Amino acid sequence: MKAAASKPRLGSRGRPEESRAAILQAAVREFSREGVAGARTDAIARAAGVNKALLYYYFKDKERLYAAVLDQVFGGLKESIEAALSSDLPPREKLLAYVGAHFDYIAGHPLYPRISQGEMMRAARGKAPQLERIARQYFVPLFGKVARVIEQGQAAGEFRAVDPVHFVPSMIAVIVFHFINAPVLRMVAGIDPFAPEHVAARRAAVLDFISAALFRQEAVSEGERD
Repeated sequence: MKAAASKPRLGSRGRPEESRAAILQAAVREFSREGVAGARTDAIARAAGVNKALLYYYFKDKERLYAAVLDQVFGGLKESIEAALSSDLPPREKLLAYVGAHFDYIAGHPLYPRISQGEMMRAARGKAPQLERIARQYFVPLFGKVARVIEQGQAAGEFRAVDPVHFVPSMIAVIVFHFINAPVLRMVAGIDPFAPEHVAARRAAVLDFISAALFRQEAVSEGERD
């Protein structure tokens, strides 16, 4: 009998999707830990179980690999929150659905805020050639959709009169802070910030905080007034 053909192994060009995904996963860890300047492609290739030649076959150089990581981070976020922001829900429910979806995405990818924070720090040093593209492709559409929800809620009398230019960044900061600040939380509060019970408690606290900051209180009935 003819021997069965062996499957192409990971790390060869015969399994491009698996190899590329493994490289990106390893790159997220390396870039989140070392930043772009400190990251090493040989460490990424080794962690992904591929050789450097294959890494460069898919990504050409470290900067293009980093660009692909940014697309994975922000493209995944855009996909995760799209359903909430495109729904026909009333403004309050839509806003809370968005916040929940954003939080859940970060909770499922806790290294991603470090990538985002690293890119902002890189921009502050004038060395962020990807940022303009990322802002145009992901940040601007996200801001526009969330701002429209806030404007709809204000028009309906459900939301306080806040400026989206200030409120949206503050809201995103509340969503991601738990994960960026995890090492300090361990020392200050003596908890594991990534334990499921603490993530769930933080999610509830984020929704409550944003609701209190944005939603108008229900009108007090005449009978309850002094």
